This record gives sequence, C-alpha cells and structure tokens, in this order.
Amino acid sequence: MHKVLVTCPPMLGQFHKFVEPARKLGIELIAAETTQILSEEELIAILPEYDGWIIGDDPATKSVFEAGASGNLKAAVKWGIGVDNVDFDACKALNIPITNTPNMFGGEVADVAIALTLGLARQTYFIDRGVRSGDWPKPAGISVAGKHIGVVGFGDIGRNVVKRLSGFDVTVTVYDPGIEGNQGFDFVERAVFPAALEKCDFLVFTCALNKHNFHMLNTETLRLMKPGSRVVNVARGPLIDEEALVAALQSGHISAAALDVFEVEPLPQNSPLRDMPQCIFGSHNGSNTIEGVERATFKALNEIAGFLGEK
Repeated sequence: MHKVLVTCPPMLGQFHKFVEPARKLGIELIAAETTQILSEEELIAILPEYDGWIIGDDPATKSVFEAGASGNLKAAVKWGIGVDNVDFDACKALNIPITNTPNMFGGEVADVAIALTLGLARQTYFIDRGVRSGDWPKPAGISVAGKHIGVVGFGDIGRNVVKRLSGFDVTVTVYDPGIEGNQGFDFVERAVFPAALEKCDFLVFTCALNKHNFHMLNTETLRLMKPGSRVVNVARGPLIDEEALVAALQSGHISAAALDVFEVEPLPQNSPLRDMPQCIFGSHNGSNTIEGVERATFKALNEIAGFLGEK
C-alpha cells in the first residue's frame, strides 16, 4: 500500500469520502493538518515518509522535492488548475512524475466570480452586515446591464465567466495573449492588457499566475482604470499589487474590490485590506463545491495511482 500525503484543503474537507476508493487503488491517504498551506520547512520534515503527494497551494519547491526524493517520494499530483507554486523542473530532474487536474471546476470558480461581481454591484454583503448588526441599510447599487466588464484570462474559468455574462446585457473585453479570437462569443472584444482599461466598470481576474503577469494590476495600471470601477480576483493573489490596490481604494479611484485570493494566505491580521469595508473577501475557496472536489480528487487519485504503479 502506497502512502500518499494530502495537503489540499478542499480535498481534506471531504477526506472521508476518498479513503476507501484510494485503498482500492493501492493507496493509503494521510491527511495533513492544515487550513491553507504547509510551510517549506514542515514539508521538508515530513515528505520523505510518503510515496506520493497530492499538493494544494503549498510551496512545492526544489528543496521540498529534493527532501522527498531523499526518502520515499516517487510521484506527485497538483490538485486543481494553478501550478505556479510547483517546481516542475525540479521534478523532472529528480525523475518524479507529476501532473495537475485541469478543467475540473471552471464553472464553479466562474460562479463565484459572478457572485462577487453582483455583490459589489448591489452591495448585498454590506446590507447583510448592517441587518445583522441591527441596522436597516438601503445603499444605492449600480445596475449590471449596460456595463463594460474586463476579463483577464480566457481559459476554462474565463470562458465560463463570459458564458455566464452573456445573459446580463453587458459588453466584455477579454485579455489573454495565449488564446485567439472570441471563442464564439459575439459580444466579446479582444485587447492587449492594459489597453481599454479606461472602459471597464469591472475587471475580473481568472488567469494563471506566471513570471510575466506578477503584479499586472499595479500603481500604473490602476491609474488607467475608470474612476469608481471595481476589481474581482478569483485567480491568484500576486496578480495584484495589494499595496497599490489599497491606495486606489483609499483614494476612491477604485470604489470596491472582491478578492477570493491574496498575496499572502491566509490574509494577515495586519493587512490594511481588512480596514476596507467596501470590499468582499473570500478564503481561496472558489473551486470548493461537493461536485467539483469529487471530480478533481478522483482525477488526482487515478493519476497518482498510475504513477506509483509504474515505479
């Protein structure tokens, strides 16, 4: 029986479901104690004990894989889509087979992006907070119809966001240098970031993080945005320079933001973002539905069982 460490929070949340199916594949699943990620030091200390690793958003660095390879580690799978935290070159050098589970929950993350966009437009979160505290607030929101929405990323999540926006009577500008055309959506315009930011009432981030787009939303690009516009991020925190975003929120140039992801996770207690009542915060939880987790997990289990069976 191969021992496989699980450090992915959504999978850990439904862990009991997967123990027996994993056993039938010759895998003993071991749940890590974590709410978001294990540190590099923690992983280096424990990973050599395991034959396999199902990775969350942990620092899957060269040092971590070298430590694992010095012990029993033979294979790994990155649970989910994003792979910016994983050193694939180190795995190749160490002969550790690895893959991820793409296209598993584009719809689920898109649902959250739309929910956050509507929440910012109608301030439903603000009303909820007020009613719970004994008030009866009636803030004037904005209508979504007729607005211009920028979508950064036209992969699985981005296309699902655009698909959902098709019923809202909006115009959309999509930014993605890796995908051409409008993918069959007639109301979609294409641009090269940061062109056309001055038209966007909302800017929604759905793209992967890489060395080319770190802090793509920064002091300079925020200045280009329409005054009073809103920002939504369901992708990766470091796409946005949080210090610059805080300044734009404080000045009112950006009226509000909805962030499911942050530069540091969990969001530090001393983050100035916590002093921004006009914002909605998530817990990097966009993919976490019962159905989505099941799809991604069974894919991950079959992938790692295949790898371990070849070792």
